[in-house]
Amino acid sequence: MEKRTISFSPPDISELEIAEVCEALRSGWITTGPRTKLLERRLAAFVETGKTDIDCTTEQSIAKYSNRVACLNSATSAEELNLRVLGVKEGDEVIVPAYTYTSTASAVVHCGATVRFVDIQKDGDPFSHMPEMDYEKLEQAITPKTKAIVTVDLGGVVCDYDKVFEIAEKKKGLFSPLESDGTPLGDLSSRIQKAIGRVAVVSDSAHALGASRIVSVTGKGRLEQPTRKYTGAIADFSSFSFHAVKNFTTAEGGASTWLPLEGIADSEIYDMFQLLSLHGQSKDALSKEQNSSWEYDIVGAWYKYNMTDIMAAIGLKQLDRYLGLLKRRDEILKKYDAVCDSLGISHMVHHTDKMTSSRHLYLIRIPGIGEETRNLMMDKLAELGVATNVHYKPLPMMTAYGADCGEFPNAYDYFHNLITLPFHTLLSDEDVDYVCECLSKVTKDVLG
Repeated sequence: MEKRTISFSPPDISELEIAEVCEALRSGWITTGPRTKLLERRLAAFVETGKTDIDCTTEQSIAKYSNRVACLNSATSAEELNLRVLGVKEGDEVIVPAYTYTSTASAVVHCGATVRFVDIQKDGDPFSHMPEMDYEKLEQAITPKTKAIVTVDLGGVVCDYDKVFEIAEKKKGLFSPLESDGTPLGDLSSRIQKAIGRVAVVSDSAHALGASRIVSVTGKGRLEQPTRKYTGAIADFSSFSFHAVKNFTTAEGGASTWLPLEGIADSEIYDMFQLLSLHGQSKDALSKEQNSSWEYDIVGAWYKYNMTDIMAAIGLKQLDRYLGLLKRRDEILKKYDAVCDSLGISHMVHHTDKMTSSRHLYLIRIPGIGEETRNLMMDKLAELGVATNVHYKPLPMMTAYGADCGEFPNAYDYFHNLITLPFHTLLSDEDVDYVCECLSKVTKDVLG
C-alpha cells in the first residue's frame, strides 16, 4: 500500500461558506443579528420536516418558524440553558448515561444539581449497538429529587425515546414541580415543570442533527400512530452541537430546541433563552437598532452564550449542503460496514427499520481484546497514517466524576476494546479504501 495521511475529523468548508462569511463581514453586522435569526428559523424548519430548502424569509414562514430554536455559542451552553429554563438547581438530581462526553454532565454541575450516572446496556442496544442506557437501571434511579433525564444520541444514533417516556410517565407520581419564587425565570420554570407534569426528557443530540426515529410518544404525549420524528422534535428539550468536528458546523456553536407546552407561548421560552444568553439584557443590539431605542433592563445577572452572525453565516451554507453531506457519509458507511463484517468486528448500526442516524461517528469494537491491545492497534494504524480516536472514556473513570467505573461495568466493557475510525466528508473513495486496507492489515497482524 502506498502510504496516505488520513486526518480524523477535519471540517468540510467550501467556498460557499467562505463567501457567506465575507458577506457577513462586509454587512457591518457580525454579532448576533439577521443571519443568526435566519439560521434559527431554517433549523426549526429542518427539525420539523427534514427539508433544507424551505424559504424562511416569507412572512408566513417567519411567523411559523420563529421562536422555536435558540442558536448559541456551543452545545454545552445549550445543554446548560435547557436545564436552567427547566428550573434545575441545587438539591435536584439529573440522570445521565455513564457513557457520554463531559458536557452532558458538566451542564448539570453548572446548574448546581447532582449528576446520577446510569450504566449502559451490555454491549449497547441490541439492534444499533449504540452505548444506550440500561432502562431498568434508569427506572430504578428516579427519585423524588429527579428533575430530568438526559438522553444521548451518541454517534448520531437515536436512542429509544418510547422507553424513556414510558419510564418517565410510570414514575410521575414521584415528581413534584417547582414552585415559583417570584422571579421571571423562576416563574417560567415552575410553569414549564407543571405543564410537563413529570421528569423532563432532555436530549443531548449533539451528534444527531438530521437523525430520525419512528416513535409512538414525544414530549407532547402519545401520537395517534407511530410517526417518524427528527431529533429536536422528540424530547421535551434538545441540544445540538455545531463544533468544528460535527457533521454540520459553525466552527463553534450549538442550538436548543423545545416542544410546545400548553399555556406557554414558544416566544416566552425563546425570550428567556435570549435573556440567559445575553447577560439578562432585555433588549439585544439588533432590537435596539431596529426600534431606535437604546434603553434596556437587566433582568438577571446571567451569561454570555450568544451565537454571532459570522458563525451563522457558516451554518446557513452548511445547511444548504447538508443533505448531500449526509449522502456522502452513507457511501463511506457502506464500505466500513462491509470490511468490519468481513473481519468479524462489531460496529454501530446507523440505520434500522425504525431509525435513521446522522452518521456522525463510526465506532468499532474488536472482540477479545483489552485496552493494551486496543491502544497497540491504534498505534499501528497511526504508523500507517490513519488517525483514530476513542469515543468515549466513560465519565465515571474521569477525575472530575470520581475516577471509579466499578459501578458501571457495562460502560467500561464497551470502552476497553473500542476504536473510532475517521469518518468525514473530505475522505475520497481512495482514502476510504486505504482505511479499510489498513484496518484489515492491522487486525490480522496484531490478532493473527
